[in-house]
Amino acid sequence: MKLIVHDTAATIGGILARPLPERAEALSGLIGPMLAAMPFLGTGDLAAFHHRGSGFRVDRDDDRYPAALHRLRAAGVWERVEAEVTRAWEHQRAAVPGIRAAEEVNVVLVLGDPDDDWLIGHNRGLFGMGAIPGWIHLTVWPTDDNIDLIAHCAVHEFNHNVRYANVVWNPATVELGEQIVSEGLADAFVRELSGESALGPWATALRPEDFDHAYRTITAALGLTGMANFSAYVHGDTSARRMGAEPVGLPDMAGYPVGLAIVDAHLKATGLTAAASTALPSKEIIANAGLLPGSR
Repeated sequence: MKLIVHDTAATIGGILARPLPERAEALSGLIGPMLAAMPFLGTGDLAAFHHRGSGFRVDRDDDRYPAALHRLRAAGVWERVEAEVTRAWEHQRAAVPGIRAAEEVNVVLVLGDPDDDWLIGHNRGLFGMGAIPGWIHLTVWPTDDNIDLIAHCAVHEFNHNVRYANVVWNPATVELGEQIVSEGLADAFVRELSGESALGPWATALRPEDFDHAYRTITAALGLTGMANFSAYVHGDTSARRMGAEPVGLPDMAGYPVGLAIVDAHLKATGLTAAASTALPSKEIIANAGLLPGSR
């Protein structure tokens, strides 16, 4: 596997230096190659895709952007991402020597929009997408709370990247249990590599008093099919409303701690590590955790 952490700091700086009318077109150098590899994600309008994903605005000036970009550069975020993902791949291969990965994994880190409530309020300024083998996309608005978590978020997404180079994901037929387990595995993998403090805010957002209800609601629906139906169960009702889906009575990010609890039960029952479990079928992990799809 060849890891390429793109120098998006230079690319974003170049976009911000252009006259405003040229910035939307200049996004082609930032996210064009990724969208070309995943045409189902976009509509051909790079700016619309970029803004929908909470990326920095290219339709207006904002003097906060250069300072945020400088902060990311000064913290060595791109270098840290490369180091942590490299370490993650070494750890993964040591656990499962024959595991597959994309021949080339590209990491694209994009500066976020500080006025986007989805990014700042719901996701604490940081989220990623890594389930398509070969590509990891990170959206970041740097804060005191998240800047040290960015590289660990990349590792979380890298775990997805490796899993789906080995496990088939069909958006139409996939079961909720697969996504819940995959999120739990990614967080368990990050924790295994770097400790509890490396877990992202999604893993710890659920209040203890809400956990039992979330666990019952989600485990009762593990057999639900179709990725379009998962938003409320994985990301909570706020996400469901944003996506035009039906809320199910769950708080933000409920699926992540529930997924981690399921994976932890599997790890305890089997003695396996998270890395050794990366490519296991979700139904096997759910069974090892003492659950069956649709059970309460």
